[in-house]
Amino acid sequence: MSEYDVVVVGSGGGALTGAALAVKAGLSVCVVEKTSLIGGTSAYSGGACWLPGSEVQQRAGIPDSTESAREYLASVLVDVDSPEGREKVEAFLRTAPRLVAELEADPDLDFEWLPFSEYYDAPGRVPFGRSIQPTNIKRGDLPAEVADLLRPPVERDRAGAGGRNTLSGGQSLIARLATIVVREGGTIRTNLPVTGLVTDRSGRVTGVAAMSPEGPVRIDARRGVLLAAGGFEGNKEMRREHDVPGETAWTMAPRGTNTGEPIAAAVALGAATDYRPLGWFCPGLAQPDGGGSFTLGFRSGLMVDQTGRRYANECLPYDRFGRAMAAAPERIPSWYVFDAREDGRLPAIAMPEGDPAAHLAAGTWVSAATIEELAEAAELPPDALADTVRRFNHYAETGIDEEFHRGEDEYDTFFAGDHGPNKCLCPLDAPPYFAARFVLSDLGTKGGLVTDAAGRVLREDGTPIAGLYAAGNTAASVFGSVYPGPGAPLGSAMVFAALAVDDLGV
Repeated sequence: MSEYDVVVVGSGGGALTGAALAVKAGLSVCVVEKTSLIGGTSAYSGGACWLPGSEVQQRAGIPDSTESAREYLASVLVDVDSPEGREKVEAFLRTAPRLVAELEADPDLDFEWLPFSEYYDAPGRVPFGRSIQPTNIKRGDLPAEVADLLRPPVERDRAGAGGRNTLSGGQSLIARLATIVVREGGTIRTNLPVTGLVTDRSGRVTGVAAMSPEGPVRIDARRGVLLAAGGFEGNKEMRREHDVPGETAWTMAPRGTNTGEPIAAAVALGAATDYRPLGWFCPGLAQPDGGGSFTLGFRSGLMVDQTGRRYANECLPYDRFGRAMAAAPERIPSWYVFDAREDGRLPAIAMPEGDPAAHLAAGTWVSAATIEELAEAAELPPDALADTVRRFNHYAETGIDEEFHRGEDEYDTFFAGDHGPNKCLCPLDAPPYFAARFVLSDLGTKGGLVTDAAGRVLREDGTPIAGLYAAGNTAASVFGSVYPGPGAPLGSAMVFAALAVDDLGV
């Protein structure tokens, strides 16, 4: 048995933010990670943090403010209408600038503005977004124990390769936060899945039970336990029970992770839950091994369902397009149809894309000289697909997508090339043609433990479970069903981890 002031379960952006702030406040901290590597899905991410109103945006000279973010959220959050929900949104807005300032005050962490359009055309939207990201860092500048534990980027991790020498995005965020934890004397323990929560006679949470390679262990927490270990996207039974579309093989969470045990441990103590049947969705490029790859930024081509018809603007923000996929069973799988203008590569950003030859050999991609032959190869109705392509090519000629208005929003054009009257509408006219299979991927689930504005886990009657906090996808999202902009999952996880530390440090 060992004892600390604070035990943090998980090692993603929210968990390590909480750990870094706690250890800098003079508290003894133990970070408990289920796997052999730290970072979770955060280490795979682009590292965008939706943290409005900070000095970083002011330095960049963009028209961001807490008030504009408040106006934007008031416009886009369609199901956050309870007094408790509004209080949490206000806590997020109030805390975000202070958190960024506190993190940037540390010599090992600084941020920069990341141009990346927000996901809704609504009052308060900032042109080209207000998200921020940590600056790059070299692996050689890290403490050895951090460099050795850092989970590689997704395309390298899935291939069994090591990380890069220059760390950017989510790699930089995890590396920098972990460096602070280690530098200030915090403990990071890996290969230690949590099996339960420990309480005293009054019901206060006083630690965690875990399973080490040598057997069961207990780690006591004098001040409290922060659960920030992801959602349940990797748990097939929980996804089915709570009607979350998609499959465990398609999630972007590292394989074998985020299976919901910390959530179940809190529920066993009477914690309330809000299990929304949603994830932070994205179209997923189907991989030969059965997985899916987060994909965004389509530059040309079109997506069709199994009837050979388009069903949404392919340039929508990835979560909104993922929701469109989830809306009808004939859309999973879908097929993305493109031509040879990019030499047979997918005209989009896929992480990872994989080798086109391997896709073609596995049947996750098909290719043909004509659209009709392509339809046969993908088992789509040839007449319907040919008609869809003819209509799309007409839209490319006129510059107007009469069905789904592709190219009319700032986000649509963010990744687009430069061709024709509408740079988001490029004709399919350069054979051979390709079709890539797409499934519904996610960056995590959105349902979880109910928390208050201090990050405290609540019971069904609204009272807090003493000593227990949750942040990130372990908790139900402060934004309800909506994904407001780039870095909203990371930004909200970081803020509520900070609020939890504020509360348990009192």
